[in-house]
Amino acid sequence: MIISSQFPADWWKSAVIYQIYPRSFYDSDNDGIGDLKGITQKLDYLNDGEGGGLGIDTIWLSPFFPSPMKDFGYDVSDYCGVDPIFGTLNDFEELVQSAHARAMKVVIDLVLNHSSDQHPWFQESKKDRSNPKADWYVWQDPKPGGGLPNNWLSVFGGPGWTFNEDRQQYYYHAFLKEQPDLNWYHPEVREAVAEVFRFWAEKGVDGFRLDTANFYVHDRELRDNPPQPEGHVPLEAREGLEYDKYVTRFSKDRPENFQCLKHIRQTLDALSPHLTTIGEVGGIQDLDELIDLSCSYVKGSEHLHMVYNFGLLGEINIPKVTRLLQLTESRIEDGWLSWSLGNHDCPRLTSRSGGNSDKPGIHQTLLLLLLCLKGTPILYYGDEIEMPEYPIHKEELQDPVGINYWPTYKGRDGCRTPFAWDCQKPNQGFNQGARPWLPAKSPVDLKEEQKKTQGTYALTREMLGLRRNLPALQSGSFELVFHDEHGFLFDRKLGGQSLRIACNLSDSSCQFNLDSETWSVVPLHTFAKQGELDGSVLKLPSFGFSILKKLNESGS
Repeated sequence: MIISSQFPADWWKSAVIYQIYPRSFYDSDNDGIGDLKGITQKLDYLNDGEGGGLGIDTIWLSPFFPSPMKDFGYDVSDYCGVDPIFGTLNDFEELVQSAHARAMKVVIDLVLNHSSDQHPWFQESKKDRSNPKADWYVWQDPKPGGGLPNNWLSVFGGPGWTFNEDRQQYYYHAFLKEQPDLNWYHPEVREAVAEVFRFWAEKGVDGFRLDTANFYVHDRELRDNPPQPEGHVPLEAREGLEYDKYVTRFSKDRPENFQCLKHIRQTLDALSPHLTTIGEVGGIQDLDELIDLSCSYVKGSEHLHMVYNFGLLGEINIPKVTRLLQLTESRIEDGWLSWSLGNHDCPRLTSRSGGNSDKPGIHQTLLLLLLCLKGTPILYYGDEIEMPEYPIHKEELQDPVGINYWPTYKGRDGCRTPFAWDCQKPNQGFNQGARPWLPAKSPVDLKEEQKKTQGTYALTREMLGLRRNLPALQSGSFELVFHDEHGFLFDRKLGGQSLRIACNLSDSSCQFNLDSETWSVVPLHTFAKQGELDGSVLKLPSFGFSILKKLNESGS
């Protein structure tokens, strides 16, 4: 089977991806839950195909597959279908066709580390130890005396093992007990996964975001994870989550995982050279280890096309971002990363960074930085209008993690609330009046944001257009030129185009010496905090940002 495409093989290197959480984007049938038809109806907002809209060229859809919704779609009971709450396969095909008509690509989220416990595969596997699918999941006898097989924990709380009476064995689940881990060591599992890729490629999908791609395989000896060293400070501080007290050396991030990624790459390469992968790498509590693993997964052409890591999804400060850039520059080699400042699993950027309150302007500056880094940027729905984290109340909770850990950890509902189309309409324009699955109470909305000449929507739209016209920002080289306590300078170069990016992430003004007067500021008409050149000195206000272009010999 060969899948043809209207897009070039390396389209993903110049793309800007927009993540849509389908439950929360737009509810076309007024049942309180967003759906596929709702996304299709709003494609013109993202890109109308004629140069209008926000200027997005790729959408990533969080899971829409049939599911018991114990983890809101990340527990899949049928990898080749659409859950009725989101619509039908015909609705999905119409969405893909409508996107392609606008020259937009479609990336879907595949959850292949685990399935739902309601998936037919698991229903067969749990029957007995002689079933043809008996070894499709990770099963283990109790320790002598009936104890757990080892000390592995669930990311979502408690032991990672649940006992099954029928088999008189434990099964492993890195997440909820309703999400049993697939046994990727089994060749029939790998082939079943390949069939899933083939199915969606035939439906016109252009790429796959691979959930928890560093969790696929476990240590075959099931050795205990060692404890974190005394005084360890986690990269992603999540107060109250016991999972972070162990170094997950044996439950994930295994060297054998490269064989799984190689199998996926071979499957896709056989279908079409234009298909791409974005592998999520998370749950790592050390920045050096995170970048090492991320970069190793994308070296050469045998594994992932891109890695999606959590380097910019936690706390954002100058030392951390500088170190992240240094590590990536030194270790990326021929690989390619994707970058994001927000997603469905972490607090929203505006609230996490202090935007609109403690640090006015930082949200815009971070979005500009994201769109200038080497790699593929991913925007999370609502970040273009600075939607903040919703302060979820206990009685409003939907997320199982929040329910398990309340009040020490309030879960992920606050970043998943409905997109605010128009605050003057019922449910802020999310639907025609039915109660949304999460509260629609954003203090900002698109309609008001679009009226601002220097608002975040206008800036995002202008910057996306600028990025399309500056090839060095899409696929140019990267060099960190200078950094201090205020921020940094880095260069992006491609062919004869040389750009210098200046970013002040501090709350005081600063200046950078550019070493020559051969630079001019590329104007951003919708941004109020650009720098001013005084000879070879660039002066930046607090949270200021400038894109500079090297002048040619004629001075233009």
